[in-house]
Amino acid sequence: MRKPISTEDLWRIERIGAISASPDGTRAVCAVTQYSMENNNSSTQLWLLRTDASAPPRRLTTHGAKNSRPAWSPRGDCIGFLGTREQEGHKDEVPQLYLVSPDGGEAQRAAQVLPGIESFRWLPDGRGIVFAAWVWPELKGAKAQARRYKEHNERKTSGYATSEAQHCCFDHRHPMARVVHLLRLDLASGRITDLFEGTPFELPRDDLAPEPFDVSPDGRCVAFAFDSAPVKVAGQRRAIAELELATPRVRRIADAPDWDFDLPRYSPDGRQVAVLAAQIGRKHTMPIKPALLDRGGHWRALGTQWDHEAGAAPVWSRDGHALYLSAESRGRNPLWRCDLASDSFEIVTAGGWVQGFDIAGSPGDELVLTMEDAHSHPVRVFARRMGGKAGGERRRLERFNDALLKRLDFGETQEVTLTGALGEAVQMWLTFPPGFDARRKHPVMQVIHGGPFVASGDSFNYRWNAHLLASRGHVVAQVNYHGSSGFGWAFKDSIVGRLATLELQDIEAGSDWLLRQRWADKRRLYAAGASYGGFMVAWMNGHVPAGRYRAYVCHAGVFDRIATFAADSYAQRPKDLDAWYWDDMPKVLAQSPHASAAQMNTPTLVIHGAQDYRVPDANGLAYYNTLKARGVDARLLWFPDENHWVLKPRNSRQWVAEFFAWLARHGDAAAAPAR
Repeated sequence: MRKPISTEDLWRIERIGAISASPDGTRAVCAVTQYSMENNNSSTQLWLLRTDASAPPRRLTTHGAKNSRPAWSPRGDCIGFLGTREQEGHKDEVPQLYLVSPDGGEAQRAAQVLPGIESFRWLPDGRGIVFAAWVWPELKGAKAQARRYKEHNERKTSGYATSEAQHCCFDHRHPMARVVHLLRLDLASGRITDLFEGTPFELPRDDLAPEPFDVSPDGRCVAFAFDSAPVKVAGQRRAIAELELATPRVRRIADAPDWDFDLPRYSPDGRQVAVLAAQIGRKHTMPIKPALLDRGGHWRALGTQWDHEAGAAPVWSRDGHALYLSAESRGRNPLWRCDLASDSFEIVTAGGWVQGFDIAGSPGDELVLTMEDAHSHPVRVFARRMGGKAGGERRRLERFNDALLKRLDFGETQEVTLTGALGEAVQMWLTFPPGFDARRKHPVMQVIHGGPFVASGDSFNYRWNAHLLASRGHVVAQVNYHGSSGFGWAFKDSIVGRLATLELQDIEAGSDWLLRQRWADKRRLYAAGASYGGFMVAWMNGHVPAGRYRAYVCHAGVFDRIATFAADSYAQRPKDLDAWYWDDMPKVLAQSPHASAAQMNTPTLVIHGAQDYRVPDANGLAYYNTLKARGVDARLLWFPDENHWVLKPRNSRQWVAEFFAWLARHGDAAAAPAR
């Protein structure tokens, strides 16, 4: 007997992460995370898969809670990954490189690197790696770094002092007084060499996955992205430089005033470097496209007539004639193949949402990829032999969650096209509850995505899972409003300088469509959203007449655009607003929900985490306090230990219980009792 999905079921799902293909293309390794509701924690282990699907997956690691970023050695004799574990009497404080044989056996720590490894790429001979690490730039040598790291950890003060313009990211402060350097580790001797020592170069300070650097096929050079501005701030343009490992001499191979370059990847013959490029000097919303560098300083953009945006580092075909990359397209994220000779793009995988992929094998390309499919299945692993225009059939390599999913009942998902703002077509996804009966009245819930430059898509989604939100009888609607990605640059760029204006028209067009359906209960229309979706919910409270929506849920939403200057993205958000608040206060206030507080009358559940640096929790607290001061029914759910998301299983269970209890409190009998 199948049943609707519950919070506990959602956290029982084994979540597939990064994937890497063996050099010969016969095997792959992927990271899989399991959660424990009882222990309120998680464990990430590595699994080995055969790409011909001839054998079930085999677990490679058994120890350590976090084993991540697996990568096969060029010789295929071992797999490197980052982990923190206890081995030989020493417990890792920071991620270290571990090596494990694909044939079995326990993983071994490759070296003790302080202050830890953030990301890495193999040297082509398999004898070492190049890796990124946070270092004190004035120090020389690995021993000096290790001593300073120990001194820093043993200090008795807790103050964070900095003069850096970019000092935090998402949920953590950048390591104090440190920058990100490229280093080299020789596996045989354990010798560590700082490749940037004595130079002004550093890697970008935000997330280092995927790696903003690559090693040439002959092992002589490393290409890397860097911010050449003297003051480092997120969102600034990057250039590409190449470092010779023997000298080490550095030369710039892509540096144009209007262009941002990132994620360099060498061609198989080493003559060219593929990068992602965007002409952000023209406008910050310009699409990210693949481009080719010839290592002599000449480059050309690809896909100039292709109105899509690359969403992952480019991967070369084995013959060097094509690039593979993912790019969103109308609420889906397929894998594309770009033929370099003709600059033409074709979709390799239609439907669903590609999360990660790798290419290996010779002759031909053995493609391994992880993807979500048709809303109703979490990430799965597939392999496909590429060849000719269509390639071979797709093969599934695992069955991690099949037994669990067989016990669950998911409602249907439909795609609807509306006429929205500017008279343009707008996409809306509908998720129906299990056992949906069109003859009955159902409560309706608008779930508004964040971003704004992202999209609700053909994906399962572990946080705002549409099937979980529909499990109590609601019809869940997700509108890809103006500004959403995957619908062309003009659609994305249209909201700049007038945030919430077009988006609200699109959401209201979606609600109008919903309320015309015979199965919609007009008395029970709700709206919920997180991040930019939370901003939209707060905006709606001041701009939609009270009574249209029965209640709102605002998770990590922007309430005050000026107070949000405390965010890690403070230098980027004024570009969306098309104004700095000290230059044009009226324009900023015209795009800030708090300026319309006098019109806010709809009951709202406000949720926020104290570790949220993307939308600092002062927004949620101010929104809640404003509603209480105005006498509007409101409830606050505040997590001291969560960031922009809710990542702990038991906190997620509390989140869901509060969410449905709030709907039940406001006329929604379908939402009670909370599970």
